[in-house]
Amino acid sequence: MRIIISPAKKMRRDEDSFAPRSLPAFLPEAKRLMSALRAMTPEALQRLWNCGDAIARQNVERLKSMDLERNLTPAILSYEGIQYQYMAPGVLEADQLAYIQDHLRILSGFYGLLRPFDGVTPYRLEMQAKLAVDGCRDLYAFWGDKLAAALAAETDLVVDLASKEYSRAVKPHLPPDLRFLTCTFGERQGEKVVEKGTLCKMARGRMVRYLAERNAVGSAELRDFSELGYRFDPERSREDHYVFIKEDT
Repeated sequence: MRIIISPAKKMRRDEDSFAPRSLPAFLPEAKRLMSALRAMTPEALQRLWNCGDAIARQNVERLKSMDLERNLTPAILSYEGIQYQYMAPGVLEADQLAYIQDHLRILSGFYGLLRPFDGVTPYRLEMQAKLAVDGCRDLYAFWGDKLAAALAAETDLVVDLASKEYSRAVKPHLPPDLRFLTCTFGERQGEKVVEKGTLCKMARGRMVRYLAERNAVGSAELRDFSELGYRFDPERSREDHYVFIKEDT
């Protein structure tokens, strides 16, 4: 089993808590993307990043001094989004950290596919960014089937806790005999199940932590998840799609 999650826009450096154990598997591709970004003007980069002036200035400076092999932070500690806050990797026990290193994979527009203790440096590049590189019209085309092939070489079950923007970089390229299990965390609105961004990110992070605490190895263990008010809904769920409903409070 491999669990895939999205990265976060906000990143930090932490060279003190844990040392990185490895460099990213797709480091040559990241270096190629870095070169493409460095060839762009600050104005073009800001349009690509779709951000305000302060964030653009910060990331232009990061890009100028970026070193992909030194002074790195483990990926799991570098991202600061809501999902990572609710996963709380900084307080996981040693066996739980070993679990996420084995079972968790972070999708990234810049790095491709990351293990939790791969060393990274702060960057800004969302998977849906319209960056044309090496004749590829965007990052989905740039990465092609590489990320899916890497996952398929490791497992026959992918648990999808990523956003659609990121799972789209993997799902279409997976072999048909690999089980791709998407998890939805939503609320009932009439006959519909509606996901709310912040609550969904919280649940995804807590699900990773839950699986690590239980050393889960199969999909059946996901169905017992009952944190943050969510419960597995067997009537709405299928083999390739587990639905968790937030109970009324």
